[in-house]
Amino acid sequence: MKISFLIHNAYGIGGTITTTFNLARALADRHDVEIISALRTRERPNLTPDPRVRLRPLVDLRHERNDPRHLTPSKIFPSSEYRYREYSALTDVRLSEALESLDADVVVGTRPGLNVHLALQAPARSVRVGQEHLTLNNHPPRLRNALRRVYPRLDAITPVTEADAAVYRRRMRLPGVRVQALPNSVPTPGLPPADGRERVVIAAGRLVPVKRFDLLIEAFATVAAEYPDWKLRIYGRGEEQKRLHELIDRLGLYNNVFLMGAVAPMEAEWVKGSIGAATSDFEPFGMTIVEAMRCGLPVVSTDCAYGPGEIITPGQDGLLVPVGDRAALAGALLDLVGNDELRRRMGRAALENSRRYAPAPVVAQAERLFEELLAARREGRPARGTGHALVSGGYEARDTMLVAAGSVVRAVRKARR
Repeated sequence: MKISFLIHNAYGIGGTITTTFNLARALADRHDVEIISALRTRERPNLTPDPRVRLRPLVDLRHERNDPRHLTPSKIFPSSEYRYREYSALTDVRLSEALESLDADVVVGTRPGLNVHLALQAPARSVRVGQEHLTLNNHPPRLRNALRRVYPRLDAITPVTEADAAVYRRRMRLPGVRVQALPNSVPTPGLPPADGRERVVIAAGRLVPVKRFDLLIEAFATVAAEYPDWKLRIYGRGEEQKRLHELIDRLGLYNNVFLMGAVAPMEAEWVKGSIGAATSDFEPFGMTIVEAMRCGLPVVSTDCAYGPGEIITPGQDGLLVPVGDRAALAGALLDLVGNDELRRRMGRAALENSRRYAPAPVVAQAERLFEELLAARREGRPARGTGHALVSGGYEARDTMLVAAGSVVRAVRKARR
């Protein structure tokens, strides 16, 4: 198969970029794979793509940021999408050119706005798969309505959790569209796993409010008071960095808590710890949880929607605590800090249980899905089974919803000419 991934900015950092590179690398063992990056912001990606995977940027913001077309708002990328301000008439044109000329068997979008482009502009001969790395319930109503209008043109939607897949089936009206959870994958680390001896708790992610690293630091103050030889290392960068530094200083934790900056890949850092921590108020999946477990760390996490509860088996390979509960978080950390045998036993279980997120089983799921969708396309039938049909009107109603969107695409094509 020839498979193309469409991503926002392959030159940045984040979970979607990591998991796309991971899946592309694994698929490249048997398939022809490329990553199309809508935007480019630097010379080289932060993550190194597999040499077998082609990386093709469309708009290079280092040189085209002031192009008059890039100063004109997009007409296709939905205005209610979180990244709307980064898209423009220039991205409309480049995405249209790239998608309409694709000869891929399968093309995979990786965020809602790009899935809209995919639904409207990818060639009919290609199977169109819209990945969902966020969650439906977290999208604003205007965005959900925009997706309802165009998602019926996709062949499949693949949320990263079963919980979000269930929400899609319940709330969206997608005639003939398959809805199937496809989790993120994490490659087998190239280093020996952690042995639970280091007195270090590790957390990683963007330093933004939803990740609640402030809660983790405050909870760790309780740990440090009882076990002053333990350290907390937080990896990442973002808008909260200054505030978190101030919190560390205010709590007198400058000898115990360290902001380590962004590091990629993280496996060499995970194995230096004995416990992983994830304290988000909301987590569509929980990539760092899987990364930590794949390195042999039990993880203490908030039980937020949607991912942690599907990844962690409480009491076996980690612990779950209520969202925002500082005392419960401190107590769970102390349970593992103060019990060497429990910590090591859970670390071994985390290593074993997280194998289900290795590339092989995830790629097998993806390949099976793509092959079934291709077979349905060849036979001229919709890939039904897990999507809901419209209450009335069927495909005729669906096509009526898409007329307005189609007129916008035609306008973009005319502008190109």
